[in-house]
Amino acid sequence: MDKYEISEILGEIAVLLELKGENVFKSRAYTSAARTLDLLDEDLGTLIAEGRLGSVKGIGSALQDKIAELYKTGKLPYYDELKASLPAGLLELLNIPGVGPKKARALYDKLQIVSLDDLEAACKDGRVASLTGFGEKTATRLLEGIEQYRSYKKQHLYSDAILVAHDLVDALREHPDVIRCSIAGSLRRCKETVKDVDLLASSSAPEEVMGYFCTLQGVERVVNQGPTKASVVLVGGIPCDLRVVSDKEFATALHHFTGSKEHNVAMRQRAIAEGKKLSEWGLFLNPSKTASSDGNENSEKPEGEIIPCCTEEEIFEQLGLQYIPPELRENMGELEAAEQCKIPRLLEWSDLRGTFHNHTTWSDGKNTVREMAEAAQAIGLSYLGISDHSKSSFQANGLSEERLLSQIEEIRKFNRELEDIHLFAGCEVDILKDGRLDYGDDILKQLDFVVASVHNAMQQPEDEMTRRVIRAMENPFVTMLGHPTGRLLLTRQGSAINMAKIIDCAAETGTWIEINASPYRLDMDWRWWHRARDKGVKCSINPDAHRVGQLGFLRLGANVARKGWLRREDVVNTLPLEKIRDLLEAE
Repeated sequence: MDKYEISEILGEIAVLLELKGENVFKSRAYTSAARTLDLLDEDLGTLIAEGRLGSVKGIGSALQDKIAELYKTGKLPYYDELKASLPAGLLELLNIPGVGPKKARALYDKLQIVSLDDLEAACKDGRVASLTGFGEKTATRLLEGIEQYRSYKKQHLYSDAILVAHDLVDALREHPDVIRCSIAGSLRRCKETVKDVDLLASSSAPEEVMGYFCTLQGVERVVNQGPTKASVVLVGGIPCDLRVVSDKEFATALHHFTGSKEHNVAMRQRAIAEGKKLSEWGLFLNPSKTASSDGNENSEKPEGEIIPCCTEEEIFEQLGLQYIPPELRENMGELEAAEQCKIPRLLEWSDLRGTFHNHTTWSDGKNTVREMAEAAQAIGLSYLGISDHSKSSFQANGLSEERLLSQIEEIRKFNRELEDIHLFAGCEVDILKDGRLDYGDDILKQLDFVVASVHNAMQQPEDEMTRRVIRAMENPFVTMLGHPTGRLLLTRQGSAINMAKIIDCAAETGTWIEINASPYRLDMDWRWWHRARDKGVKCSINPDAHRVGQLGFLRLGANVARKGWLRREDVVNTLPLEKIRDLLEAE
């Protein structure tokens, strides 16, 4: 294991100890050790090999042995035993918003609650509300959290699903009987969360392909295996379907199984209007079996003259449409635009020249300013914005005014030393409850850029939250709005906020809006970007990176931009260094 993986396990041990009611100082020791590892400058392996790990402040002899064991073997019996000593359902309670280790322990000690079902029942019958430190409002919020969590369990993050899907497609392409193979479904449309993974392959020997697929690494369990379709569960619990068709059917099958359902209905209706039939089996002229008036197709293969379509591009061409990229296939105006050849050239990840909103060890990041700069340079970026947390985010080691000014000085120094990468000195400044910012204008004006974000009091009513954010955007030193709703996908819903008014304010004030490319956020949501683009609002795609490897989240942000109909010219960090410097100076 590397130091970050070990740090996560130490953090989990701290939580487990708290759940067990162990001495608070013991729990804190693991929390402190986890933080120490995150900020460790020297190579962990070298420290262990040379017996110097004990010289690192905050790591005692007992922790040295545990860290060394995890580093060398990837396992720790103490951790496994600790997890096994607690009811598994008790740990699951921690997934409910508002339930931390202390509350979970109280629920366990006083009400013998060891599962979600127990908690739900206790919230409904009044036992939770009667507990000291809980109350009626807490019980109501816990019920809402349980409902959300159960619905979230059926979904998976795009970032998790796409990794396993690519591995499976790569493996399928190695099979000699596979002609073509692709990801399909909502994953191909780049939806932020998906229920499952859909794969499509073409072959003249489908049963051979099916047998091979069901034995691939990553397949945990086979649910159903037929001659042309298999359903499996992947490691991590993600359902996956593979369909195999003949190669002449591949293009129309790929279009059909990519969806969305609404897009497919609209496409079938267009085909009907032209005396054709479009289905997963092909595009047919004068078919003897026709679709119903709502565009729903017959599951049987239609009879009639087939119109050869080797690619999806040919399907759209045969229906008099410009090609529609998969990301746009949501029946949200794409057919009308394609009919008029108004589908734009969408942003590509490779268009990005730099990015903002990145954290370092100055606040809660895991890498130094220099390490982040070198990593950005290594992936081809020419500039990088450093924006550590402001002072109100004390839980994230937010910067006081004095520390922020020192960081600005360090960044200026690096710019005199570094080649082929430029650093912009910024800050992710908290929007306070009343809309004021965490620093005064005398501090803000010394920064190259300001990301204004909400991190607390996120349950405000919609009108209050909207006024709060608008007041912050009206500050002339605010460059961009960070993660506008504050959502955490499959964990926490975003704040109630009127995004239409936020977009209008951004258009009026010239404030950029962020696509926060963290796979847990992807915020602002793609559904709002077409409106923002048409209003002239500029986008900044930012990874919200807390370590060097997270700079790669920019690819996820580019997916959101594409799904939101954004072009290269709509995204500010496609600009080269000199132009972005001029733009920031003019702000």
